[in-house]
Amino acid sequence: MMKKALFLTVLACVLPALLAQVQAPDVYSASEFEKRRLALMEATGDGLIILFASPGNTGAGHFRQDNDFYYFTGCEDANAILVMVPATRDSYLFVPQKTDREKIMEGGNSLDDPGARERLRLRAIYPVSYFDEFLSRLSGRQDQVLYLRLSPEDSVGEARSETALFQARRHRNPYNAQLSLNQFRAERFRQLYPAAQLKDITPQIDALRMIKTPEEIAVLRRNGRISAEAVKKAMLASRPGAFEYELEAAAVEVLLKNGCRGPAYPPIIGSGPNSCILHYEKNNRAMQAGELVLMDFGGDLNYLTIDITRTWPVSGKFSQEQKKIYRAVLEVQKACIEAFKPGVTGREVQEYVARKMKEKGIDPLGLKGGLGHLVGMSVHDVQTADLVLREGMVMAIEPGLYYPEKNLGFRIEDTVLITREGCEVLTSDVPKEIEEIEALLARRKF
Repeated sequence: MMKKALFLTVLACVLPALLAQVQAPDVYSASEFEKRRLALMEATGDGLIILFASPGNTGAGHFRQDNDFYYFTGCEDANAILVMVPATRDSYLFVPQKTDREKIMEGGNSLDDPGARERLRLRAIYPVSYFDEFLSRLSGRQDQVLYLRLSPEDSVGEARSETALFQARRHRNPYNAQLSLNQFRAERFRQLYPAAQLKDITPQIDALRMIKTPEEIAVLRRNGRISAEAVKKAMLASRPGAFEYELEAAAVEVLLKNGCRGPAYPPIIGSGPNSCILHYEKNNRAMQAGELVLMDFGGDLNYLTIDITRTWPVSGKFSQEQKKIYRAVLEVQKACIEAFKPGVTGREVQEYVARKMKEKGIDPLGLKGGLGHLVGMSVHDVQTADLVLREGMVMAIEPGLYYPEKNLGFRIEDTVLITREGCEVLTSDVPKEIEEIEALLARRKF
């Protein structure tokens, strides 16, 4: 028994280092996260900035770090805390101290990695049990300001506003009306540090996250190619009698084989009547000849997402009615993309779309176009009010028309990068012209 105990103890100490040697190299440079922290500290200039990691994995999927915490650390330790001190430009990480048993079962964390402090470019890494004492030493002034995330968090598939919405819906049942983690943490700080002033750091975070860095853009370009290939694979898997989940399986295989963590949100694959349900995700219906299938899909690669939607005929050929509606949606989307450039507002995009449709003699069937939504760490990424396009933003534009009485739903969506003079379509590898779609579907074998 003593030999076994000694072996487990040694294994617990050695295993984290061995695992670190075989893990894939960092996607982002060592300075990327440090630059982000310095930019955030420059934006506040005072007080202490405190961000919390995700408490841990609660489902069957892989662990994914809290977006804001990861954005400023690149660290995937669960249950950790980051403290930034703008006055000195120093950053400190507080991490749970794991038992030997936990290290064997889950691996170690930054406390077990001698090179973590230097790699993460932090002033120090401490056990999380030291956090309150550390904070007490720094928060003695009467004018102390603590910057916390007082607004809702976002996740890979939900915007901050959606997090708040879904929480409100849960609160319909009074037995589910508990405080969120953000709310609980704020209350605890108010109790422990009553002289401190709490301020929301979310607006400053969002202003940074909205503009993608060159390293983020490189990841998004790769994800755009991978996600486009996944949708093409699903299109080739479609046929009369096939189930919607077969298309999901074909697409997810491409993501996983190319290094994605998985889909950025529950895949939407709606055939026939399901094409008119905007966030349909059951994906359990058999598609029939003559119907359309609408697929809304994208990958999650290195904490950055992509958003694509394509609509195509199950049988391989659009009917005349389907062509007319599809062409209207497509031309509106293409006009929106043409209008995208720095300084443009949603109203200006709509004016451009109306002018282009009139020039081409195309009835937009009520569609006006617009800016769509930002894409990034969340598929519905953070943004500020009164959005105006800026270089480095990444947008998804997704016009759609839906006719439930005919079981016809149309949506066409691409993710684009706003460049200095216009925009770059990151998902252009998946066809959307009618002729291109029908040519691809003609290659199917069944």
